[in-house]
Amino acid sequence: MVVSPWRIAPGHVRDENVDEIRVRIRNLSGSGDELIPRYMTEHASGMDLCAAVAADEIIRPGGRKAIPTGIEIELPPGFEAQIRPRSGLALRYGVTILNTPGTIDADYRGEIRIIMINHGEDSFTVKRGDRIAQMVVQPVCRVSWHVSERLDNTERGAGGFGHTG
Repeated sequence: MVVSPWRIAPGHVRDENVDEIRVRIRNLSGSGDELIPRYMTEHASGMDLCAAVAADEIIRPGGRKAIPTGIEIELPPGFEAQIRPRSGLALRYGVTILNTPGTIDADYRGEIRIIMINHGEDSFTVKRGDRIAQMVVQPVCRVSWHVSERLDNTERGAGGFGHTG
C-alpha cells in the first residue's frame, strides 16, 4: 500500500460548491454606481474588476499605480481570489498588472486594489468604471510537508528552464 505524503492540512475544510460570496461596495459619495465584479460571457472563468477612481489616473510609460476597485469581499475558508491581467490592455496599450497573479486570501477584508504598470510608449489613462483586471475564485489546497531523503524518479527528473528545447 502506497501512502501519499500529500494531505489536506488538519482543520482545513473546503466546500467546493460555493456559488455566492458577500461583497461590500465602497461607492464614492454621489456616484450611484456599483462596480460589482461580473462575468462578461457565459463561460468566462474570470470576473472583470473595474476602476473605482474619483478622478482620471494617468500612468506614464514605465510608471505604476495602485488603482482602487471599490470592493471588499468575504471569501469562505478554503478559497482564494486570483487577480490577473486583462489581455486586451496588454496587447493594445502595453498595460498590465504587477504581482500577478495576485492573491486575495479568505481572511483579507480590505479593499482590493490593482497594481497597474505601463510598459507602453504612451501615457495610459484609467477612468472610473474601466475594466482593469480579472478575478478568478479558486479552491485552495493546503498541504503538510513530509520530509524525505528521496523523491520518486520521473522521466523529466531535475530538468528545468527550457530543458525540452
